[in-house]
Formats: sequence, C-alpha cells, structure tokens
Amino acid sequence: MSNTEGKYIIHATIRCDGTVARKDVVGAIFGQTEGLLGDQLQLRKLQRTGRIGHVDVALNQNKGKVQGEISLSSSIDQVSTAVIGAALETIDRIGPCKAVIKVKAIENIRSAKRDNVIDRAKTLLLNMVNSGQDESKNILDEVRSVLTLDTEKDISGMTAGPKVAEGSAIIIVEGRNDVKNLLKFGIKNAIATMGSGIQDELVALAKSKTTVTAFVDGDRGGKLLLMELSGKLGKSLTHVALAPQSREVEHLEGKVITKCLAQKEPANKLVSRIQAELAKEDDVAVGRGEEILEAPEEIKGWAGMLEGLKRNQAVIVNEDGSGSEPIGASSLEAKLAESEGAKGLVFAGKVTDRIFTLAAGAGIDSVVASSVGKVTRKSGVQAYSVSDM
Repeated sequence: MSNTEGKYIIHATIRCDGTVARKDVVGAIFGQTEGLLGDQLQLRKLQRTGRIGHVDVALNQNKGKVQGEISLSSSIDQVSTAVIGAALETIDRIGPCKAVIKVKAIENIRSAKRDNVIDRAKTLLLNMVNSGQDESKNILDEVRSVLTLDTEKDISGMTAGPKVAEGSAIIIVEGRNDVKNLLKFGIKNAIATMGSGIQDELVALAKSKTTVTAFVDGDRGGKLLLMELSGKLGKSLTHVALAPQSREVEHLEGKVITKCLAQKEPANKLVSRIQAELAKEDDVAVGRGEEILEAPEEIKGWAGMLEGLKRNQAVIVNEDGSGSEPIGASSLEAKLAESEGAKGLVFAGKVTDRIFTLAAGAGIDSVVASSVGKVTRKSGVQAYSVSDM
C-alpha cells in the first residue's frame, strides 16, 4: 500500500421528509450508488472484500420526519474514499421520501492513532529515563537483528520471501509485515496480496504450484480475504491456515505460526464453512434484504439471456457482458468454480438459497431470474426478477 493510503471514517448527516427505517437507508446507499462509481468502487464488492465496513445508521424520528447520522469506515485510498463520500450526497430519495445526505467530515483514523502513539511514547520514554533503565540501545540492536535474516523480494509489487519462486509450495498472506514475521521464523516461501485485490500474477503463480496455502488473520477481515482468494484462485488454493481468533499473522509468535500451519485444512472444506459463517453474520447485521432495488440498466439487459433457456438452466455473465453457453443445474456449481471474472448469473427458475450461495462463492453480485422469493438479497448477492424490470 502507498503512503497516501490509510483508514478513514466517513461521517454524514441525513434528513428525510417522512418515516424511514435503517434498512431503507442502507438499501438506498447500496442501490443508488451502484453503477454510478464504476466497477472498482462498487460498494457491495468493496464491503465483501473488507475494503469498506458496515454502514452504521442512527435515526431519530420526530413529527413525521427523520434525522440521523451515517458512518462508513474505509480502508481504501483517500481519493476513492472522498469519491464515495461525494456519491452519498447524490442520494435524494429513500423509498418514497425526499432525503438530503451531507458529509460532515472524513476522519483519518491513523492520524488520531499516531497522535496517541506519540503522546504515549513520550510518557514511556520519560519513565525509562527517570528510572535509570535506558535499554533503548539493546532494543534497537534486537530489532535490527531482523535485517540480518533473509530479506524479502518484490514480485510484481507484492512482497515475497526469497524462496517463493522455488519449490512447489507457497503461503499467501495479506501484508508485507506478515511476510516479514514469517521470515523471522525461517519461513521463506510466503507472498503478500498487499491488500489491493488479487493480482493476475499471483493467480498465475498459484497455478504453477502443487500446494497453495492461504494463511489469514483470525478476524472478519481475514475471512473476507479468504473469500476473495478462493474466488480468484479457485482449485489452485489447496489449503487454509487460520490465525487464532482476533489475532493477526504479523504479530504471531514462532510456536503459534508453526501450530497454525500444522493444523491447516483443505481449502474447499474450510471455505464452505467460513462462507456460511459470513452469510449468517451478514443476515443478522443487515437483515435478509426485503427491500426492492431498481436494477441498473446493464443488468436489465441480461434478461434477454433467459430466452431459449430450459427450466433451471443458467448462463454465467462474463466481465465483458457476454454470456456463457446454457448450463444445467447439476453442472452449475462446477462451472462457477471454474469461472474467472464472472460478474453475473442468469437463471431460468426461482432463486433459492443454493443460488445465493453459489453466486456468492463465485464473487457474483447480481442474479437475474425468472422469479425471486421473499428474500431478494443474501450473502452480498442481489437477486432481480424479470417481472420487476
């Protein structure tokens, strides 16, 4: 990540001339900004990959009107964060009600943390000096000793251990510090995604290896990264190792790293379990979306692909908007697992939990189907019925 990137929180106010609920506001934010910002800044995709957090909405109702506050955390760069903030202000209706959203500020979390670190460091240094226990030279020498170990390499902008190109196995982690920590304990075949999406070079490298292990943090961010890796690497991802709950790979001790890697599980088994956990969390946090969102023009165009399909057949929509050959229900799971860059699914039948699960696993945001039940959004996937277009 570049030095200009950081973590931010967008703080905004909202006023509505009418009564609306939290889910109406969340639905409007995702629905009305979709297609406005382009593929790189699709809020659903950014949220699923952990680049933005949940939309927190606090509302107060008074005399038929609603006022409140919206906050949205972001770990993408400051320019993209500012664009998302500006996009929120384009929302002028929530359901049938007129609405006004204004961004008050975009807070730099790291700046606030940095100030706290400086103040705390000053206090600690004074304590060391006053107690006559100035061990800073020893501390610096110990930290510098890390540099005497094998140094990391750069592969297409990704930090990697010196042995990544050799051998038949690699370990994929999230950031530069993860690679450095593994190097510290003699593990030289790790490579970092660098938190900027899964690069094509990493996909190609994984395909050339026999064993590919994702070693991710034991928090929600780590699980979201695993979902992204699984979607991009497909069957090339063979194993998964999880850090202990709420701990990060970059801070693990050597014996903990060894234990985690020794207890790695087959990727297909663990990915399915984590996927179910995330879907359950999302359904609890946001509700099993019952709001109806108007389909963007591009997605409306997919409805034509239903013509000629037999019942329960499907078409995978590629990145360039083209459709695959018709796929039978029994082959759909395998075809989605093999697909790369799929952005949509057209299904000649009713959208069920299985369709939501398969689409989410393939990184697909939108499904167009002959019909949709009461649940129109689940696991980050929005389903549209042709009758709603």
